[in-house]
Amino acid sequence: MNENWSRYVQGINTLYLSRKLRFDDMFSDQFIRAFQIDREKKIRILEIGCGPGALAGALARWYPNADIVGVDLDSAFIRFARENEKDVAFLEGDATKLPFEDETFDVTISNTVSEHIEPNGFFGEQLRVLKKGGVCLVLSARKGYRQKSQFEGKTEFEAEFWQRVSQFDDSIERFNVGKYGMNEQTLPKTMEAFEFQRVSTAYAVSNLTPDNECISKDMAIAMINASRHNDLDAIQSVSDTMPERVTREEIDKMTLLTNRKYDLRIQKYLSGEKEWDTTVSITMITRAIKGEKA
Repeated sequence: MNENWSRYVQGINTLYLSRKLRFDDMFSDQFIRAFQIDREKKIRILEIGCGPGALAGALARWYPNADIVGVDLDSAFIRFARENEKDVAFLEGDATKLPFEDETFDVTISNTVSEHIEPNGFFGEQLRVLKKGGVCLVLSARKGYRQKSQFEGKTEFEAEFWQRVSQFDDSIERFNVGKYGMNEQTLPKTMEAFEFQRVSTAYAVSNLTPDNECISKDMAIAMINASRHNDLDAIQSVSDTMPERVTREEIDKMTLLTNRKYDLRIQKYLSGEKEWDTTVSITMITRAIKGEKA
């Protein structure tokens, strides 16, 4: 059983709730246009590093004739995905040693995975399991924008807490977080070096602004709560990764302060007071084809 990523790097709520928003159907046209996948054809799609399953669930909605499979090394992610995304087959597996035979998928897709895995294993395995002419889609997060509400400022206690624990964060060294990240130029160049063909790039923008008039009440509250759970998971990660550096009382106080902020933000939203806080996420979509000789 491996739960390193969900416990020490990014919690289930952080990944699932943020990705449910980013891949909501209100943004689907951008992704569908960039993916260039036949929505009527019966195909097999493999999501590598599926996490708790939000993108795989979106793919099942967008491509109802496709057979969607999600694979991830983290056991907790897979358990959660199986419980919450019923139209996808999920299984545990290593992205560098995929548990599938050669040339069994029409499409491989990953989201914020390539930056954490050595390229030879990451791209080599996709070339192996893709059919000739198959599509490889690599999604990666690019610099977006975050404007917090007035309620999200740090108290002196919180500022001291994060300053103190940040010096002991060794997640990059322990789990290769971002070790193999590539910029907007080197990512497509790397895929060309692995002999992928017809490489192209596109960008999808997810505007998560609760106070927008076009956003429903449920969606607005989901946006606020996604930020809440991101912060709560970060606090829990500190408790799990460095219990000797913090006390139970400090963790409880950080949790209480965080919940108070977001409870107040929701109260203000429900009363009609607008904050215009926002999160703008930018996803780079690199698309390529497996050639006949690969």
